[in-house]
Amino acid sequence: MRISNFLSKLAKQGETFTIGDAYKITHISKPYLRKLLHRIEKRGAIERVERGKYIIIPLYGEKGKYTLNEFVIGSLLVEPCAIAYWSALNHYGFTEQIPATVFVQTISWKEKQEIEVFGVKYRIIRIKEGKFFGIKKEWIEETQVNITDREKTILDCLDKPQYCGGIVEVAKALRNKRLDRKRLSKYAYQIKNSGVIRRLGYLCNFLGIKIDISPVKTKNYLYLDPTMPKKGRKNAKWRLIINLDEKILGKLE
Repeated sequence: MRISNFLSKLAKQGETFTIGDAYKITHISKPYLRKLLHRIEKRGAIERVERGKYIIIPLYGEKGKYTLNEFVIGSLLVEPCAIAYWSALNHYGFTEQIPATVFVQTISWKEKQEIEVFGVKYRIIRIKEGKFFGIKKEWIEETQVNITDREKTILDCLDKPQYCGGIVEVAKALRNKRLDRKRLSKYAYQIKNSGVIRRLGYLCNFLGIKIDISPVKTKNYLYLDPTMPKKGRKNAKWRLIINLDEKILGKLE
């Protein structure tokens, strides 16, 4: 098969491909296929993202300078996955902060959780299978990418505030009027983490947001924001230690 035909067939499937995709087209032995891909990469027609994963360099592109949207590359790093946490917050316009790292959520094990590809840092966060829901597909350039929906993004950030810049970023997101509060409540219980329910309930109470969330019956206290100093006053209703200045949470507009 001519290289031009081979690349043309790959390009019809998207801007990225794996060695498995290439094998389905060529049906040649894996050792020879790897050598072929190495030669094509030397010509500048493709570039390896990591072992067995590549992007296609268009005719107008230049190897070493051309790259794809970071969400597209992030979705190639592990399967299954979804763009999540701070990256999803920024995607929906819930925060003006631009995270320096792309956060990718998965239920699969990956040896390296922190990866740098073409100068962009990626953080792979593994979660339990039961927490992997609330995902939709969105077109990014010419590729469909999995991304957590608005409501699941907020709950993921309440579950792991260290991956979103802290609780203050969640408070900003909760003030958005496009949120489905029924879905938010449903997801809060589906994620099966009392800390998520407590943090969501407290923030909604503070911001004046009506939501169907009840206090958790427990004697234990959690920090509202685990990324902040470990001191503050106790909130008995939500069993939280309020370890930040509430003024920074803002109010509902």
